Amino acid sequence: MNFRRVVVTGLGTVSPIGNDVPTTWENAVNGVSGAGPITHFDSYLFKTQFACEVKNFDPTSVMDRRDVRKVDVDTHFGVAAAIEAINDSGMVIEQEDCNRIGVVFGEGIGGLGALEDEVRAYALNQENGPRFSPFLITKMIADMTSGIISIKYGFKGPNYVTTAACASSSNAIIDAYDQIRLGRADVMVSGGAEAVICQLGVGGFNAMHALSVRNDDRQGASRPFSKSRDGFVMGEGAACLILEEYEHAVKRGAKIYAEIVGTGLTADAYHITSPHPEGEGAYNVMKAALDEAGLVPEDVDYINVHGTSTYAGDIAEAKAIKNLFGEHAYKLNISSTKSMTGHLLGAAGALEAMFSVLAINNDIVPPTINHAEGDDDPDIDYGMNFTFNKAQKRSVNVAISNTFGFGGHNACIAFKKVES
Repeated sequence: MNFRRVVVTGLGTVSPIGNDVPTTWENAVNGVSGAGPITHFDSYLFKTQFACEVKNFDPTSVMDRRDVRKVDVDTHFGVAAAIEAINDSGMVIEQEDCNRIGVVFGEGIGGLGALEDEVRAYALNQENGPRFSPFLITKMIADMTSGIISIKYGFKGPNYVTTAACASSSNAIIDAYDQIRLGRADVMVSGGAEAVICQLGVGGFNAMHALSVRNDDRQGASRPFSKSRDGFVMGEGAACLILEEYEHAVKRGAKIYAEIVGTGLTADAYHITSPHPEGEGAYNVMKAALDEAGLVPEDVDYINVHGTSTYAGDIAEAKAIKNLFGEHAYKLNISSTKSMTGHLLGAAGALEAMFSVLAINNDIVPPTINHAEGDDDPDIDYGMNFTFNKAQKRSVNVAISNTFGFGGHNACIAFKKVES
């Protein structure tokens, strides 16, 4: 079967280090941390009192005030990212067949904050009977972001949400890629959104000892591959990529950022929260993406790693890279942009896919910040180029983006500079 080529023609984001793509990319290259005190609720009783929040974002700048109250913050972020990406693509909607344009977004949790607010209000007012907001369900369910984007633009192609914990938005991009290459759509609006910096979110991850508790060093708390890492820093936001069939993009004279040339999806089949200690799932998913792309390990210039700043996760991923890439692991660049953005959970994959595409476009690898000391574990081999603390200029022809999630979900996307 002859699959159709799929390229990236638009980018958009709302992130902890910027409310648009140019600002976010500039801050990533300059190693700016998005971490700060939690402002969404009073966190003084919580083990973790900081996060990577989105800052100075006004949802009414992208949605009607009446519609803002009908959906949760994750959808506000997702719609904003989609608007920027669609505008960036230069696509004229009136000239397109909207039956051939779809939307697939990924979310790991959905409207957790809205659910928290409603349950709290109900508990405080039980004597008045079960009274809930008529918008509780639309705020809570994870598919509303893709639905609202579809409604706003009239896109009538494939439309749904993917949920695979922290791999959710990478799964969404892979699904969108498949919709185009199989001929079911010409354009797909795809990405991820998440906004669960709330008491349930922080308290839940604290209870499972997943979050950093470095309250006295918030901006230095996300430190992937460093000995003193003590958990991830929660982030929020959204990112969106416009995927387009290559000939369709060329015909309308679109700017092409990169081509998706391979993808992989695997499962660890090991544990509900811990990765396989030998990194088997990570190894298999990277190999699957390279095999689908017709690439060999030596073709890869940059890996945007999952790199959460958790003890087991960093070791397993580093081991997988060393086992798959061999000697080339010491020549390619590796970085974890979560060191700056925190972990956007279900939106992480889309944001990191965007960083991978921008690395290709700009021939620069953003850094892994906050590295101060090496790990005693021999599986984190510091002969590999983790791009610590400072961005590195280099030719980036092929970049892969890794995303892994609770439940053992693994996703990998391979991007390449476009060849005519």
